[in-house]
Amino acid sequence: MQMLIIGGSGEMGQWFATFFKNEGYDVWISGRRGRSDVAEKLGVRFTSTPEEIIPECDVVIVSVPIDITPEIIRQTAPIMKPGSLLMDLTSIKKNPVDAMIGSAPEGVELLGTHPMFGPSIPSLQGQTFILTPVENRCEKWFPIMRELLERHGAHIEIITPQEHDHIVSIVQGLTHFAYITIGATLKELDFDVQGSRRFMSPVYEIMLDFVGRILGQNPWLYAQIQMQNPEIPNVHRSFIEQCERLSKLVVENNADNFCTVMKDASVHFGDTGAALHRSDKLINAKVAEFEELLQSIGKEKGLYHIYSGKTHVGIVEKVMARSVDILESGKLVNLKIENVRLLNSDELNAWKNDNLAAKTRDISTYIPENADPDTLCHILGKISEGISCKVHDTYISPDGRRSATFRIDIRQDIDINKIQDDIERLLEGIGCILR
Repeated sequence: MQMLIIGGSGEMGQWFATFFKNEGYDVWISGRRGRSDVAEKLGVRFTSTPEEIIPECDVVIVSVPIDITPEIIRQTAPIMKPGSLLMDLTSIKKNPVDAMIGSAPEGVELLGTHPMFGPSIPSLQGQTFILTPVENRCEKWFPIMRELLERHGAHIEIITPQEHDHIVSIVQGLTHFAYITIGATLKELDFDVQGSRRFMSPVYEIMLDFVGRILGQNPWLYAQIQMQNPEIPNVHRSFIEQCERLSKLVVENNADNFCTVMKDASVHFGDTGAALHRSDKLINAKVAEFEELLQSIGKEKGLYHIYSGKTHVGIVEKVMARSVDILESGKLVNLKIENVRLLNSDELNAWKNDNLAAKTRDISTYIPENADPDTLCHILGKISEGISCKVHDTYISPDGRRSATFRIDIRQDIDINKIQDDIERLLEGIGCILR
């Protein structure tokens, strides 16, 4: 299947180019900046003339800024072949889908989509994916795409474009607007955000991190999410009215009415108890991670750096409120706690197996008549983490005894002499005679 992602050199375009390439699609990407180097890095093909590729493609995905998505769709759809699929990855749905319907020839299938995540996620597992298929225009491709996304763990929601734009005017429009407003207020007040972290509770820290998460994104994208959805101005008006209403009650020292507003909102919100439990879980996970780091002082641990992708393995020397010191290969490395994840024992062992060299020992022994060398080898390989075993050779001695040589690969951080002693004792204990 041949696929073109228009805007494929952008971050979301790159994510989906990799995803579909891994699913066996022959992926092309195009982009206004002519980033053929991006295509080379991803292992896909680049075109600076998408109009020449579009008529041959089975799937065309539009992944461009929201404000130009309808126009790109109107340029793309008319030259697509019958039986092909036109998709978009835009945060707004009605305008793009209307452009598809108005410009795509009969026989071209149409599917509006909105992945509710950013390009930093490692997989679709647990992520929400909204689909807005056009009625009677997506019979072939809709089940294919749905099955593919669900197979990778995505949660699928199917709604109309109008329903989508109404829902995301709150889910994205209101929440983004509130977070950006908090950030702008902190700036207006010249508030020392970093300094305030010395006094923060876990709740405050999590809230502050969500504000920073939004502020650190592409501002043009967030401007378009606010400005291209016709439902959002009404949401803003209601939000600002409620801000002014509550502020007036505070100025008037009207605690009774303030409490009434809060109680009414709580009733409408619904199960606040469940929300408390979910937020407690998030807070406790943050606290538990720090406690685990404290318990790791003086021990060998692995810290995976979320942004660089590097794993630091060494002795944890010191844990502070915001950072951790780890002695790695004789060098003290200081890492920000928010940037690292503590590996569990299985992950650390797997990293060592992949990255540390192994030493080899051959152990030869006469084995009992009915013993199976492969079964013995399997048992020897389980004697410790970080070792592997294979049967190097077997033969029958002149006096008729069966002999086997086991080749043991022992990771360099493990005491090789101790492992050899343990293996030899085990072999002797089950009736083998060392040679």
